[in-house]
Amino acid sequence: MKPLIFIVDDNPDILFNLKLVLEVNNYDVITTTNGREALALLSKIDRVPEIIISDILMPELDGYDFFKSVSKNPVLNRIPFIFLSARDSPYDVRLGKMLGVDDYLTKPFKEEDLLAIIAGKISRKKNIKLINKEVEKLFSSLKIDMKPSISKEEISRVVLLLVFWDDAFGPRLTSSFPDDENFPFSIEKVGQQLFHGILSLYGQENITNAEALLLNIENFQRNGFILFDSYPDRNLRGGEKQYMIGLVAPKINYFESLQIKEIFIEISSKIKRKEDWNIEKYWEKVSSILSNHF
Repeated sequence: MKPLIFIVDDNPDILFNLKLVLEVNNYDVITTTNGREALALLSKIDRVPEIIISDILMPELDGYDFFKSVSKNPVLNRIPFIFLSARDSPYDVRLGKMLGVDDYLTKPFKEEDLLAIIAGKISRKKNIKLINKEVEKLFSSLKIDMKPSISKEEISRVVLLLVFWDDAFGPRLTSSFPDDENFPFSIEKVGQQLFHGILSLYGQENITNAEALLLNIENFQRNGFILFDSYPDRNLRGGEKQYMIGLVAPKINYFESLQIKEIFIEISSKIKRKEDWNIEKYWEKVSSILSNHF
């Protein structure tokens, strides 16, 4: 079966040419003219597309809101998503990448560039599936019973925290749970240390996309798992608001960190959309991962 490419653009000439180019190169293609129609069509088709390509400036529902809706859908949010747009300013490109799209191609574009991007995304997706299958086979054959990193009694030593970068003061702890003065260390100090560690590794100018790290915090004898991200803010230096979601626990193993990362990405998406999120409930989720069998 040919790979299916789903294209959204309000320009009929672009849709026709893209469909022609892709079909000649052995792809199946579905096209539609705006984000609202695209969502309705995606809810009905019986095949999940390999790639979604979308314009940004469209009637009814623009590309940004279309991508946000796709990102919230558990069936669609793993599909590689490419913006294809005439908006080519550095800010527009950076905004698209901050939102989490897989690639951003500006119009006019070269056919070979688009075909190379599509082929690369499909190849990477296939490789990930193969790796996941091999990992599943390995764990099935070994019959591993992964012990939890912490006991039920140690849950009280797990801390979830959120730190924002302040241009005047540096990293600032904005929320944490539990907010307990009986901890043997300063939660705020740990948050600042982790954020400064990010800056030393990546440099402040590179905190633009969601990245995650599993760390050993030696001076506190804890493990830390952090995800740093940002969203556009024209009022700030550099044009973006940077932040870090962190978890500090007696121990965190690699397999637990993969599950925790999914939860942190969910939290980050709420932060970007300025939505309320209950830190206590998310603390309960990550604590459950650490204290239950894998």
